[in-house]
Amino acid sequence: MKKNISIFPLQLVVFPSEQLNLHIFEPRYKQLINDCKTHSTTFGIPAFIDQKIMSFGTEMRLNQIHQIYEDGRLDITAEALSIFRIHKVQEKMDDKLYSSALVEPVIIDLQHDGSLNAEIIIKIKQLFESLRIEKELPSSDQILSFKVAHLIGLSLDQEYELLQIRDEFSRQHYILNHLNQIIPLAQRMESIRKKAQMNGHFRELDQLEF
Repeated sequence: MKKNISIFPLQLVVFPSEQLNLHIFEPRYKQLINDCKTHSTTFGIPAFIDQKIMSFGTEMRLNQIHQIYEDGRLDITAEALSIFRIHKVQEKMDDKLYSSALVEPVIIDLQHDGSLNAEIIIKIKQLFESLRIEKELPSSDQILSFKVAHLIGLSLDQEYELLQIRDEFSRQHYILNHLNQIIPLAQRMESIRKKAQMNGHFRELDQLEF
């Protein structure tokens, strides 16, 4: 069912269930957030890529206003609810500074393969080990794709591609394919780093038999 929603385009992709912290400083978006608070309405964050509003985005619910500054700037937390597809961006209406859009909810399939989740977790740990990152990961029995998407070095374009995939099984394969490509690169960079650190040091080399 289509509906009209206020939009807040940003150069990022927000995935369902994500908690997003934002510092609001533009007058149009200060007005948008205050309207959402007053009327208990949601707003949408469509991805803004290559200087244009993309067709897919995420519906957001204002969870908390942490701080209101003297000049009206806001620190907020919003929760991502669901994915939508834009049919038409609407002109600004009445005294509103921000835009709105006619959107349609995107239904996604969350059925997943537990063995693929386990493989994803193993590969992310390999990636983190190469990059010397220490971070707690979600368990493999959860819907993983959206939870790990920001952790694995996807570009903005790749994250937007992932947002458009309708079923979890395909998202799992998308993530595994990316990890299979990026892990060797990360391991190679770690090898280069170690060699660079050894340059100029006294090294004990293995004896060769020939």
